[in-house]
Amino acid sequence: MVVSSPRTFLTSLFHAAVGAADPLSGIKAHLPAKPKGRTVVIGAGKGAAQMARALESVWDAALDGVVVTRYGYGCETQKIDIIEAAHPVPDAAGLSASKRLVEALKDLTADDLVIALICGGGSALLPAPPEGLTLEGEIALNEMLLASGAPISAMNVVRKHLSTIKGGRLAAATKARVVSLIVSDIPGDNPAHVASGPTVPDRSTRYEAIEIVRQYGLQLPKAALDHLGSPAADAPFPDDPIFGGHEHHIIASAGVSLEAAAQLAKSNGITPVILSDSIEGESRDAALVHAAIAREVLGRNRPFEKPVVILSGGETTVTLRAKGGRGGRNGEFALAAALAIDGHDIHLLAADTDGIDGSQDNAGAFADGTTVRRLREGGLDPRRLLDGNDSYSAFQAIGDLFETGPTGTNVNDFRAFLIR
Repeated sequence: MVVSSPRTFLTSLFHAAVGAADPLSGIKAHLPAKPKGRTVVIGAGKGAAQMARALESVWDAALDGVVVTRYGYGCETQKIDIIEAAHPVPDAAGLSASKRLVEALKDLTADDLVIALICGGGSALLPAPPEGLTLEGEIALNEMLLASGAPISAMNVVRKHLSTIKGGRLAAATKARVVSLIVSDIPGDNPAHVASGPTVPDRSTRYEAIEIVRQYGLQLPKAALDHLGSPAADAPFPDDPIFGGHEHHIIASAGVSLEAAAQLAKSNGITPVILSDSIEGESRDAALVHAAIAREVLGRNRPFEKPVVILSGGETTVTLRAKGGRGGRNGEFALAAALAIDGHDIHLLAADTDGIDGSQDNAGAFADGTTVRRLREGGLDPRRLLDGNDSYSAFQAIGDLFETGPTGTNVNDFRAFLIR
């Protein structure tokens, strides 16, 4: 099959991937049994409001609760309160939301049920600094982590040991049974890493957090370092009796979404290849590897035969090299890839499945073998824009931003390279 409109084709693959991450089917498949007592819902993440609405549509008994999502990501619900707060850097609304979630769990008994709706973005949306630290300190911590280039799993180890709510602590705050329904945006789908695991503990330690701080040169304030150096930072382990009877289920993930995109490509006569759903590392470095594979296919028909679409997921990172640049990890990936495929008949889309790449209003960007030429014709230097972490300005200037608005889910990055 000849793809006459690469962008239309790539866009259809993105929407297939997002559609497969719709939380409704996963929630239906993992509904817990009704309790003797109350059912209380808590949740956090960029898709938490849509998860709450989906739960309400299939739960035929009384329930109430509260979830927190990013500004502009809320939706109408009947029984569950929706709070909006800042992401990716926390704010006072998030601090208030964290307190509301803890308050919702007070006075519950073993006869009650807590359904936790957790998805990506929850780490920033649930600021809860321990005694001696402030919201301003947690904001500074998040800014440092986002600029450090550390993988999301490492970021969340630090976050959960500088919090009173993450690392399983939220679930430990109640006597009720907790069932966590999780949309994973984490490479490898470790449920304890999604949103820093407010309801799912793991075996990471404060000593690991200290080592990550050292490794990435994070300049934490003395109060934060003192806290990490004390037993007060210890998070409960999974074998703690307080988690007895708790459950957690991954109801959507990058792997399922990539398979959906692959099936759509196949139905259109294009062979799909999934490199991995767990790619991490520096965005621009990952872009060079993807681009090298695409050029090899184009020029030598190996390691895959044309026509082919190469798919991948995961979460790359960006080490900030300059101030004032705009854009997220997918824009950075696309711009670095554009430089590497300049002049070649290769088309790509890199986008975040939640609809927002970084802190701007786009999900990501398109790029192809003409991107670099068009930027230069417009008087822009693509290499300088990349060095300035300013991919948004690059793709905005040539009309190649990919804009979807909030999608209501989040299984992290989606990348597709089409070689016709």
